[in-house]
Amino acid sequence: MSQHVIVGAGPVGSALARELLVRGHEVRVVTRSGSGVDGTERVTADASDAAQLTELTRGAAVIYNCVNPPYHQWAETWPAISAALIAAAEASGAVVGITGNLYGYGRVDAPITEQTPLAATGTKGRVRNQMWADALAAHEAGRIRMFEARGSDYLGGNSLLSTVVTPAWRKGRAAYLPAALDIPHTFTDVRDVARLLATCAEDERAWGRAWHVPSAEPLSLRELSATAAAVMGVPAKVRALPYAAVWAAGLTSPFIKELRETQHQFRRPFVLDSTAAQQTFGLTPHSTDEAVRFDIANGSPAPR
Repeated sequence: MSQHVIVGAGPVGSALARELLVRGHEVRVVTRSGSGVDGTERVTADASDAAQLTELTRGAAVIYNCVNPPYHQWAETWPAISAALIAAAEASGAVVGITGNLYGYGRVDAPITEQTPLAATGTKGRVRNQMWADALAAHEAGRIRMFEARGSDYLGGNSLLSTVVTPAWRKGRAAYLPAALDIPHTFTDVRDVARLLATCAEDERAWGRAWHVPSAEPLSLRELSATAAAVMGVPAKVRALPYAAVWAAGLTSPFIKELRETQHQFRRPFVLDSTAAQQTFGLTPHSTDEAVRFDIANGSPAPR
């Protein structure tokens, strides 16, 4: 049994904690609020405090970055957190597992593989790319061992279903989505993110590179909504919000303003290729039906 430290207790952090507990590891969860799933050691700390984080990770085999600052604070908060995690890993000798996303690729015109250029021009994409570059440089210099697991838009918490669609339906209303409804889009179950993180942490073949999280076949938001409606036993009432409406709403909402940068993901085909992880580690994703049921049962409220 080894100690694994998870920084963050959102949907991915919580799913990862459960995965690691099942695997028989000691799990410490570090958050500002002291939250975490049952069975873990829960510690209150500031992830951007390198000295504090280094102390909390002494003796750890793996440190996982499952932090998710508010969208509009990424540029200000991520650099210090990323640097603190690298410093803690260097001091402890722990492997670092980074929970990544697809923002760094920017606008794409084909299925996204791990070889797709990191060509983002928006703030959030550039922040994530700099985090990746810093961690990779530390790895290549022999200071740390690391890897990154990149998933698409989540199912299982903080998803479009749990924050926009199902709340509207429970009130008998139509759900208005900031997206085109009939283009293919990959969705990733947070449990598959957790499984890949836990697997890569213990497999040297994974270190020093990014991996795409095994994800079910892409489908449109209309198809995803139909699946959710069937599970809930309600009409699948969804409407598309034009980009102009998203832009205007961003004038008064910092969170919605940040959605402008990633609108290409929901206005054009956005497909993740996870062949490499599936073939290398023998992992298969949860089905869309399983992921939707899990999301409806465990979805968290919209971020503020």
